[in-house]
Amino acid sequence: MRMEEKDEWTHTRVPCWAASWGPGGGGNWGDARGQASNADRGKNLPTQGSRAVSRPRECPPLPALTSCGCTVPPLLLQSAPRLWALSPRSDPHPLGHMGSRSPSRTLRLWGPRSLGVALGVFMTIGFALQLCGGPFQRRLPGLQLLQPWTSSPQPASLSCPPRQHLVFLKTHKSGSSSVLNLLHRYGDRHGLRFALPARYQFGYPRPFQASRVKGYHPQDEGTPSSFHILCHHMRFNLKEVLRVMPSDSFFFSIVRDPAAMARSAFSYYRSTSPAFRKAPSLAAFLANPRAFYQPGARGDHYARNLLWFDFGLPIPPEMRPQRGNLQPPNPPYTPDPNALFQPAPTMAQGHGQTSSPASVSSSFMQWSLAWLDSVFDLVLVSEYFDESLVLLADALCWELDDVVGFMHNAQAWGQPAEEDGQLAARARAWNSLDWTLYLHFNRSLWARAKQYGRGRLESAVAELRARREALAKHCLVGGKALDPQYITDRRFRPFQFGSGKVLGYVLRSGLSSQAQEECELLATPELQYKDKLDAKQFPPTAALPLKTSSLLSP
Repeated sequence: MRMEEKDEWTHTRVPCWAASWGPGGGGNWGDARGQASNADRGKNLPTQGSRAVSRPRECPPLPALTSCGCTVPPLLLQSAPRLWALSPRSDPHPLGHMGSRSPSRTLRLWGPRSLGVALGVFMTIGFALQLCGGPFQRRLPGLQLLQPWTSSPQPASLSCPPRQHLVFLKTHKSGSSSVLNLLHRYGDRHGLRFALPARYQFGYPRPFQASRVKGYHPQDEGTPSSFHILCHHMRFNLKEVLRVMPSDSFFFSIVRDPAAMARSAFSYYRSTSPAFRKAPSLAAFLANPRAFYQPGARGDHYARNLLWFDFGLPIPPEMRPQRGNLQPPNPPYTPDPNALFQPAPTMAQGHGQTSSPASVSSSFMQWSLAWLDSVFDLVLVSEYFDESLVLLADALCWELDDVVGFMHNAQAWGQPAEEDGQLAARARAWNSLDWTLYLHFNRSLWARAKQYGRGRLESAVAELRARREALAKHCLVGGKALDPQYITDRRFRPFQFGSGKVLGYVLRSGLSSQAQEECELLATPELQYKDKLDAKQFPPTAALPLKTSSLLSP
């Protein structure tokens, strides 16, 4: 992790109402989150550090710590939002309520005997607070983990309320299934209501429609939404999403380097994409993709700029096939392999555009990225998955244990081969729009990491990995994912699709009942967990007894 190379720049968030339209206009791009009058659109926005605030995020004052019988004076609970450490404020007149004090009376008040009593009181309070620390260090029942998370002086749950209105854009082949398991377990544990598809996707690859959400009723619009989490596969459509989810929802997603993504997509969607199916190998496909790829062919959206497609962005005019020519232009864009690890100028700094395809106009790319920044609060990066999870927990005011989990839907690759630099460059060039997205969100992730603090982030990532390893040793046979041939329990066998084997988990025997329950949830694949949530939210109704007359009628 080369964090020292990422501390030279910052990232500015474009406010929702300042970028509430896209370069294409209408459709997905016509509505952005939050409303503001025309008079407000030109106003300067408040900032937090280097990040513009697109809507109010004030955290309310903390309540008294009464969960363990303790009461902390409100004076100690006043802290600025997003700060992890309490900042007690001293009363300018701590004895003002007692009236004026003469020097002799003051000396008597703070005499040796009184000081001894005061010292005893403070020691008692300190001991009580130490005992109270337990309820805020949540653990998985029955599991013996490592030492409690102590990187920040104060747990996240005490600095701001946890966010529970969540929209996760689950992009394909980017590690999103692992994030989905975190959301499934968190929502399940806290009794939250999921916006679920009738099957397993929201009509993908068609744009998301509110009508595809199970239990959604258009007549309920205008009333507070009953859904907390929207997280299953869809092609993003903001206008329709806002018909289902509250406007204060936290929007986030995940991206992956197109070079790695192309390898995974080629293996997984070989039977689905005609372009991949016709190519003898990924190398052959990337050597001359126009020989295999046909724009608009059913399933070929998997073969080019899949991230861009999932985000619901329109195809740039320069990349659309001309009338009479079914083949799109091959952009003369050769990305710099080192650009990923080098700070690049952002449009917000006034230095022009982020690296983008040479054949796509600068203004189109700028507005596309600005629109995404106005909608999404955070975008994770698959290559820095653990760092992303720590920053996600911070943004959501969740505890570290809430983002500890196992990897899901991973494919077995055998011995990892050394990356072919030329093949990676070709994959990034062919998926140039995705590469632009990746560079942009990689940049914004490390800008957030800089604000979080390098040392603090490294400590948090180490703790997260230690807890994951402890859970794996406690829960899993072999302490790792296994080939599906060893998984006989259908509850934990992942859906097998594509040419590669999808790995899963086998639980150890002899677990306590509490540990068994927790380990099962950690190991449950996304399809089985979705079915579990579906049955919980929509329990099957008992069949009504048939009338005797109907049985006897001819």
